[in-house]
Amino acid sequence: MKDPRRKDIATFLAAAVLILLSYLPATVGATTGDVTDAAVQVRQDSIRNSNTNPSTQQGSSLFLWREPQFESRTVLAQLQGPDPSEPKGQLKTVLSWETGEGKSYLVPALEIPGFIVLLNGFDRLVLNDKEKDGKKVYSTNLSTIWEHLHRQNWTFDQDSFKVNQFGHPYEGATMYGLARSSGLNFWQSLVYSNVGSFLWEMAGETSRPSINDQITTGNAGSLLGEALFRMAGLVLEDAGPNPALGHQLAAAAISPPTAFNRLAFGERFKEVYPNHQPATLWRCMAGGSANVHSHNLSPVVQPSSRDGNAIAEFAMAYGLPGKPGYSYNRPLDYFDFQISTRARTHNLVESLTIRGLLKGTDYHVGEDYRGIWGLYGSYDYISPYLFRVSSTALSLGTTGQYWAAPGIAVQGTVMGGVGFGATGLETDVAEERGYHFGATPQGLLALGVLLGDKTILDVSSRGYYVSALGPDKLKGSEFVFRGAAALTVRIYGHHAVGLHYSESIRDTNYANIPSRYRSEGTLSLVYTFLSDINLGAVEWRDAYQR
Repeated sequence: MKDPRRKDIATFLAAAVLILLSYLPATVGATTGDVTDAAVQVRQDSIRNSNTNPSTQQGSSLFLWREPQFESRTVLAQLQGPDPSEPKGQLKTVLSWETGEGKSYLVPALEIPGFIVLLNGFDRLVLNDKEKDGKKVYSTNLSTIWEHLHRQNWTFDQDSFKVNQFGHPYEGATMYGLARSSGLNFWQSLVYSNVGSFLWEMAGETSRPSINDQITTGNAGSLLGEALFRMAGLVLEDAGPNPALGHQLAAAAISPPTAFNRLAFGERFKEVYPNHQPATLWRCMAGGSANVHSHNLSPVVQPSSRDGNAIAEFAMAYGLPGKPGYSYNRPLDYFDFQISTRARTHNLVESLTIRGLLKGTDYHVGEDYRGIWGLYGSYDYISPYLFRVSSTALSLGTTGQYWAAPGIAVQGTVMGGVGFGATGLETDVAEERGYHFGATPQGLLALGVLLGDKTILDVSSRGYYVSALGPDKLKGSEFVFRGAAALTVRIYGHHAVGLHYSESIRDTNYANIPSRYRSEGTLSLVYTFLSDINLGAVEWRDAYQR
């Protein structure tokens, strides 16, 4: 029987992620009418007559990756159901993630335009069809659509930072999720998300189509969408063949388009994506923060930076290197996801960062080191008091774990690459500017030291150079740095306390305004719930080697 504690943990994860993601825009996929390739029958339940060990059937995708007797192939066989070679007439095709049978190109091709129509209608009604350049932004019609298609008069828009750099990626994640949950792979869904972004630029707004929105919606949205799709799958996998309502609701909050297709098409798209039992560590944190120092902040943001704040954060490392039998054949078989929020209505999301291995392989050095390396994709949205910075990038990098001493593991990631980014402040102070776009060379170093099963010491640094190689008429550049250190001590079971410190630096250099150096430090005290009492350390060595 499944350990009751694991059920409690799964329920806690479901509730925590539901709370952290509940502020995201509500997204509703459009109905597709009578789709010809959606006519399928309910498949028979092969698990009922299986001779597999019952304890294996109860495997938890989040927590049983440590157990050597766990066989993921057995669970995959159970989830796939009957052999498709059985006589026709007894069963009809449903989605099989392993073979691709039952996937649909038509379903998302109809759903995504429907979603765009619904989103446009929502913006007309709820946003009162705001005006821009003397025109109502969302009052599109055949004439405005034809004008966009005919002229292709693209520009870089200056909508609010959180709309451009957060709202549009979430829109792209929704369109990506509609394709992904219809059985398409990462790269196919990426194409659908980018095409959907183009359709929105042509038909969703009357203003000139935006180059920056096209980039962030389709590409950053795909990275976000895949991470949400995988995490929703973990929640459903953990609940077994018939997920309870709580798990289904949590998975729906994480990836609404996945839930929509599971509901709209009955059994056809209900097969859970095979995560292949990745080694994972997730953390839920809640607490308070205060500014401990600031230098040269603008008068607009300085008063609010001094106030204490309630904070919440969710972080997951998925596919940690070193687990025997786990491979990295699919995009984002490894990813790191973090989202944090503050109790401020004008800047609710402080940060959302995703980095994932798009194409790479694993490697090892000696008996004590296991790692992966290759091409990473990343989407970062970081918005403290001091600045706003966002980037969609490709980088070369590596992630690994090293057993430095008995019971002491070191995990880390090093990345360097270039992307398209935006940075600046949203204020009414002329010298601050709004924000600007540009090519963005960047680097990341993240290191975690796991001291037995009691303590984690994390340090990380991110640097972004938003260059003058961009669309701005006013030439200039900025350097942005974000560093963090955290000490987490496990007190009892999965419960821990943590002390976090972050340092933010912004150095501006523009021809038309004085150059400025600004910095800010924030200290936080948090309660942390850990998914793994071993703190995410992956063990591959034999007992005599430890």
